[in-house]
Amino acid sequence: MKNSVSPDDLSVLLTVLREGGFRAASRRLGIAPSNVSATVTRIEAQLGTPVLRRTTRSLHLTDAGQLLVDRVRPLLSALEAACHEVATLGAQVQGRLKLNVPGAVMPDILPSLLAHYRARHPNVEVEIVVESGLIDIVAMGYDAGIRYGSVLEQDMISIPIGPRRQQMVCAASPEYLEARGVPQTPEDLTAHDAIRYRLDDGAMLPWVLQNKGRSVRVEPKNALILSVGALNTGLKYAQAGLGVIHTFHNWLGDDFDAGRLVPILPDWRSELDGPRLYYPNRFTPAPLRAFIEICQGES
Repeated sequence: MKNSVSPDDLSVLLTVLREGGFRAASRRLGIAPSNVSATVTRIEAQLGTPVLRRTTRSLHLTDAGQLLVDRVRPLLSALEAACHEVATLGAQVQGRLKLNVPGAVMPDILPSLLAHYRARHPNVEVEIVVESGLIDIVAMGYDAGIRYGSVLEQDMISIPIGPRRQQMVCAASPEYLEARGVPQTPEDLTAHDAIRYRLDDGAMLPWVLQNKGRSVRVEPKNALILSVGALNTGLKYAQAGLGVIHTFHNWLGDDFDAGRLVPILPDWRSELDGPRLYYPNRFTPAPLRAFIEICQGES
């Protein structure tokens, strides 16, 4: 039958897309790049239409290829998960766990969870990609994502991961405050240099300070703007005296204790809900299910 394509060939195509190229896919699959290319060519011959546009530097799905991938990806994922679960029944969890997360969870929330996870499941390969925007984790090949306060798709399940509530506060180096003075009110911050973060959609991460029911949105002078993916690196610039930083309170304990940074307006804080792990409301692969158990055990 001309338009019948084997699941194995389709799995190779999905690996090419997930890994970003033929050579990377060949390394992941343990086969020659020529075999990967021949498999894609065979798919196109059987379907009678191109599925990939290939250049020397990039590859992209055609419209037909996109339709094919959208239809078969969840089916193959379910098949792979079912076979893997049966094959490893009663054995150690193994495979890969791929997460898409914001930079805010990288310094202190994920390390302890992943240390616990890896100690319990050493045969699982964990891959983390840092992004801040809400994405289609299924279409992009992720097992799960982590986000703050995002409106998640209806077919997603989400659970808390890490602290239920987090606070953000302002701080600066002693040298900066000695030279520029210590702000006494939120409005005073508008005259100070600030280390700010830009979200993936181009908007600036806002400074909204709260105290006893009062909320003030502050627009300081931007001395340094960083990508939100580099959220925790801003502390180094604050320590160097570039300006005031508005960041997670739980990141600042060591710097406050050592005197590298000084709290500013300690009674004025921003509060937000803690991060949540979200994943498809369908099947749950064993590596992800084991990670969920770790997260729920830490709650």
